[in-house]
Amino acid sequence: MSNANPIPQKQTLHLENPKWALLMFVVLLLSYVVNAMDRQLFSVLASDVRKALELSLPQVGLASTVFTLGMGLAGIPTGFLLSKMSRKNVVLLGLVLFSVATYLTGYATTLTDLIIYRFISGLGEAMQLTAILAIGTTYFLNHRAVAASSLNFTFGIGAILGPNLGAAILGITNWQTPFIVFGLAGLPTFILIVLFVKPWFSESVATPSTAQETIADNESGGTLLSRTPMIMALATVFAGLSIYGYLGLYPTYLREALGFTPKQAGLAVSFYGAGALLSLFGGWLGDRFNYQKLLFISLLVASITGGILFSGISDSLTVHIGLSFLFGASISGMAYANLSAGIIKSVRRSYASKASGLFVASLYIPAAFAGYLLAALKGSFGWTGAGFIQISLCAIIAATLPLLAKKKLA
Repeated sequence: MSNANPIPQKQTLHLENPKWALLMFVVLLLSYVVNAMDRQLFSVLASDVRKALELSLPQVGLASTVFTLGMGLAGIPTGFLLSKMSRKNVVLLGLVLFSVATYLTGYATTLTDLIIYRFISGLGEAMQLTAILAIGTTYFLNHRAVAASSLNFTFGIGAILGPNLGAAILGITNWQTPFIVFGLAGLPTFILIVLFVKPWFSESVATPSTAQETIADNESGGTLLSRTPMIMALATVFAGLSIYGYLGLYPTYLREALGFTPKQAGLAVSFYGAGALLSLFGGWLGDRFNYQKLLFISLLVASITGGILFSGISDSLTVHIGLSFLFGASISGMAYANLSAGIIKSVRRSYASKASGLFVASLYIPAAFAGYLLAALKGSFGWTGAGFIQISLCAIIAATLPLLAKKKLA
């Protein structure tokens, strides 16, 4: 008996509609802006949620970053899911999941509720991220780093809008309303994807056009368990601990240690998102130059600026804006784009979707505990010591590991 709802066959890549393809990719990236806004919202409201639900600092730290556990656990399974479902449908399913979970977060009354909703939001965010990453790096085959970095570029837009809009809504209502509003924001982007993203783009397959390209594909890349993707995945683990230590509790540090208002903290952390806007430039560099050296330099800068951010050396809003921008530019604008593209480039083309899942899992599973870890370190070493250990040291380790890769990635 035939299947009443067969899965669409992925179509071979063709380039006769590049302008329409770019437009459809922009629609997908717009939905990722909503993803980023949802992700960045909680950290600005964490202090208010902590007071309302009577949580400890480690508990709210865990709630701040536990969504990344959902992202990480969903990463590799989503890579396999993409071989069973259309990529477009995976994007839509992910969008629904994280939007509904964000909406429900506004109705959380206990730590358990909060963690469940945050975890589910992470599942949806990972599904959307992995599917869009697979679409972009498959269709735009010769510009994989730029395609990968464009997601982080749009993440930067959401990271700018999310904290500032969230703080503005908080100022006139209560802590629940921003979650409800941001959850509802997924609906219009869902409609846009359904109407405008076509299968010839989202389900395209990058098939080598000549026998020579087929041989090169088979010889130039490895499997997920090859040395280079494993080294890159490990570097991504440490980069994630640094990134999400900052994103999870930096606004709480500003508000509770330095006395910043919610709007000031939101403004400061939003400049991390402004730094992430350099992702397109970072991806362009990664497509043209030695990715190991680029990662080393950018992560070294992130190590220095991230440590200073938590040092208490200044309570000036201007200083924190500038340092947050530098931290975001180096670790998100440069490093994130080339870690993700590096893993994908290091495997055969047929493993591209699974490599996207490996990147997501490597970044987000350890990052789930980044907020809790930073809070625990703060209890033992203070904010300065905790920032040095988690933000700076993890970034240095992440900078060193790619240098161990055997060869430059194509």
